[in-house]
Amino acid sequence: MGDVALGVIGGTGLYALAGLEDVESHQPVTRYGAPSGPVRIGTLDGRRVAFLARHGEGHSVPPHLVNYRANLAALQAIGVQQVLALNTVGGIGERFGPRVLACPDQLIDYTWGRVSTLCEEPGSEVLHVDFGDPYTPALRTKVLAVAADEGVVLVDGGCYGATQGPRLETKAEIARMRRDGCDLVGMTGMPEAGLARELGLDYACLAIVANWAAGAGPDPDEVITLEDVLANVAAASSGIPALVRGMLAR
Repeated sequence: MGDVALGVIGGTGLYALAGLEDVESHQPVTRYGAPSGPVRIGTLDGRRVAFLARHGEGHSVPPHLVNYRANLAALQAIGVQQVLALNTVGGIGERFGPRVLACPDQLIDYTWGRVSTLCEEPGSEVLHVDFGDPYTPALRTKVLAVAADEGVVLVDGGCYGATQGPRLETKAEIARMRRDGCDLVGMTGMPEAGLARELGLDYACLAIVANWAAGAGPDPDEVITLEDVLANVAAASSGIPALVRGMLAR
């Protein structure tokens, strides 16, 4: 398969990687089953990059049914060692309003019932991985440095709260998450980050703020619409191609 410099996982509203050339499609089947869709491998500035749409390219897979293990195993099987996860989220903290791009450094897992470990099958090795820093510090540092070099405005830090979905959260749930210290809320941050650690992959998150979480914005009664979400995702993600190119250059 050759050297693949970077694996990118796209979230809601992000179903392809801009600028990818000479694209080949792969439909891998892993020991954990099939991933959400084809892995698209192409070149960007002469370097090979793999892209996978987390929810499928037609957004057909809800967050609680994503086969996170198969997605990551498929990327690893083609030689990916560094994963940049693009996660569409809601903003809770004051620094994390709509159209903000952030690189969180912590997370809290509120999900339930998901297959969240490689240790599920009988006979699997029991893995007790260190997860104090859920995102690989060295890769986060690289992302932040590249963003600064490329002029991409990126908020450093923040705590991502992963909820079950697919419904959005109640105002009371968001108020609890704020008390817990969450700055961002999304539905796909876990178990993806934990599985990446178990697989030994370097993993960092780019959180794309699509809307204020319920009750968190200046208008506590704001109704979240899909049109607003997609427009905000497009605006917030405009700097991602430059960031990815900068990472490849390093």
